[in-house]
Amino acid sequence: MMFRGALAFAILGLAPQLAQATACDELDYLGKRFTVCTVNASEEQIKLFLRDESGNILGQFSDVSRHIGDNAELVFAMNGGMYHPNRAPVGHYVENGTPETPLLTGASKGNFGLLPNGVFCIRGSRADVFETLAFADQSPDCEFATQSGPMLVIDGELHPRFLVDSTSRFIRNGVGTSRDGKTVVFAISDAPVTFYEFGSFFRDILATHSALYFDGKVSRIHAPQLDRSDSGFWMGPIVGVVAQN
Repeated sequence: MMFRGALAFAILGLAPQLAQATACDELDYLGKRFTVCTVNASEEQIKLFLRDESGNILGQFSDVSRHIGDNAELVFAMNGGMYHPNRAPVGHYVENGTPETPLLTGASKGNFGLLPNGVFCIRGSRADVFETLAFADQSPDCEFATQSGPMLVIDGELHPRFLVDSTSRFIRNGVGTSRDGKTVVFAISDAPVTFYEFGSFFRDILATHSALYFDGKVSRIHAPQLDRSDSGFWMGPIVGVVAQN
């Protein structure tokens, strides 16, 4: 395992605050490399992006950068949830306080339906990962929200259906949050990993209270701090951090 820079101190709780409100770094775990960006939700603008002003789906990090305009900078971004062939969100999606798709609480197919799944909710100066039924029960007022699945970590515990001896490996990405909602950690594996390995990384290394899987076939990250901006498949929802110039 390797820890470097401000990210390591933030994860281990050895510093009162991040040197930067968003800090990206690379970590080694179980012989695999992960790219991790940690965001201070009380200081940064975390947003979700799906469509432009004309209603057309954006789909690429470069499109989001153009969408936010010349007076803002996309300091971090990642694909932010599963989507249908037309790139519409599979589950609940809220952007700028306006819901686009409803919450799905029942069984469904694929990884999204590997219950329990969850919702990433951004509200005020905090962000939280909720298990879907807890989200339905609490009905938090989210300015932005995206539903995906499965949950990776639920109140400090791994998803109960993850198998330590699984042979299903993909490049995977997801998000985890601290109990107080102030620290948000986004991660993508740089090599194929199992759900058990990915969930364990969020629980044991990133020490997140709850964490949610975003995807595994279109996983991409925009991290200018690391001179990285992945290209490839057109995406649906995109989560990003915006700084005003």
